[in-house]
Amino acid sequence: MKRRDFFKLSGSVALGSGFGPLGVGAYSQVSNPMANLLLGMEESDRVLVMVFLNGGNDGLNTLVPLDYLSQLNAARPNIMQPDNSLIELPGTGLGMHSAMGKMKELYDEEKLLIVQNVGYDNPNFSHFRSTDIWMSGSDSNQVINSGWTGRYMNNEYPNYPFGYPNPENPHPLAIEIGNTSSLLFQGPDTKMGMSITDPKFFYDLIENIEPPVPAGRAGERIELIRVLQKQSEQYNLRVKEAAEKVPTQKAYPNHNLAAQLKIVSQLIAGGLQTKLYLVQLRGFDTHASQVVPGNPTQGDHSYLLKDVSESIGAFVDDMEFLGTQDRVLGMVFSEFGRRIRGNFSNGSDHGTAGPMFLFGSPVQKGIIGSNPVIPDTVNPWDNLEHEFDYRQVYASVFEQWFCVPREEMEDTLLRGFETLSLVQPSLSCNLATSDKSRLDGEAGIRLFPSPAKDRITVEFLSGGESIHMDIIGLDGRLVQQHPWQRYPLGVQSLQLDISQLTAGHYFLRIHTRGGAVSQKFVKLP
Repeated sequence: MKRRDFFKLSGSVALGSGFGPLGVGAYSQVSNPMANLLLGMEESDRVLVMVFLNGGNDGLNTLVPLDYLSQLNAARPNIMQPDNSLIELPGTGLGMHSAMGKMKELYDEEKLLIVQNVGYDNPNFSHFRSTDIWMSGSDSNQVINSGWTGRYMNNEYPNYPFGYPNPENPHPLAIEIGNTSSLLFQGPDTKMGMSITDPKFFYDLIENIEPPVPAGRAGERIELIRVLQKQSEQYNLRVKEAAEKVPTQKAYPNHNLAAQLKIVSQLIAGGLQTKLYLVQLRGFDTHASQVVPGNPTQGDHSYLLKDVSESIGAFVDDMEFLGTQDRVLGMVFSEFGRRIRGNFSNGSDHGTAGPMFLFGSPVQKGIIGSNPVIPDTVNPWDNLEHEFDYRQVYASVFEQWFCVPREEMEDTLLRGFETLSLVQPSLSCNLATSDKSRLDGEAGIRLFPSPAKDRITVEFLSGGESIHMDIIGLDGRLVQQHPWQRYPLGVQSLQLDISQLTAGHYFLRIHTRGGAVSQKFVKLP
């Protein structure tokens, strides 16, 4: 049985609950009214939402090392913000861009983690090539035609797309929102995800709206193409069903990125089992007009950072409103940073390292790494040194969020990488080894007592996803069934009422979206 199928290493949480024949005992840890409405829907387990800042974000304008203000003011006098406009992160020596007030709130609420100086050896300054490096998880001198998450999904869902969708995996494996298809979800042989071209396409799908077609044979052909397209895109119906389960969301600002993240939040809360999402915001190639001349707090980069900050802030607020916040980890990245020195066009040129942001309730609060060091004299070609390889962040997400064993992680990322502490200890997969040791064997289930007369206790290790349980006789007959229900992370303990069963030998089977495991027990007269 594959790791993803259920018994994922996770933090220790205990739960007691009662089951009756063909029914589920009361269970709810959610007080939010909207979240209560969503309980009982088919939910995915852990989700990663990736936000790509397309064009090379200027990290030194996003997050300013305050100890080097004089050097930065000298190196980039026409694009550097006034010192008093920066939003200081107390005790860190850093100031955020003035447009990132909502991100500062997330930081204060312990929902934002910053990883400083992320890059890779021998950096490439081409947008296309560097983007492919980040999406594929390759060295700069390697050309890999698959994405790092595409290889992960290929390992998790063998033989895709043949046999998919199916009853165990009815939903898209990954969703990308945008007008282009990136390398990120490309597997070794096929694309592992689906694309939603833009928010308008999504809402037209939900409302069954189609653009008008011309009259005559051309229109008939277009309609035929649309019918064939709908037939081939079997996942569209699942996306529509999930979206329709969430009639109410928190308010989002009128931003490009916000429109994409609103869709993602709606699908997650609606029970779509998709684990990976990619959204992106273009415009970060700020060679010129990065700032308004004479007013560096305004300009293209300021507008973009405002979009990022307010959109992510609204997304986090919405997840809390919908009760999905503990299942979603966000990650913000760009293909490279910008040079230390500003240029003569009120902009900045292609650079190397920059900060990455991780957001959401599961993240560790704070900053990983050192603040950038700015030399006293900055040449036009000077760049920041990278402190962390970008794949260390990927490896950490695999290890701590998706609970991928190290051997599988190294195979997916093509080699091993030292990990960073990104996820709160209570939610990190790393703490569950001791929990699993108390369970029986590789199946990860403990049943006791056996034999039993009226009730039997089952302990199992939950990955935070939805499961259902069956009791099956030796002849294969289904004698008791318990509906899908989501359990918190960690070792769970509950009692099953078996008083109505006749004496004999039975199997308890636990089903997840990806498979099932069984354990035998004996019922006494």
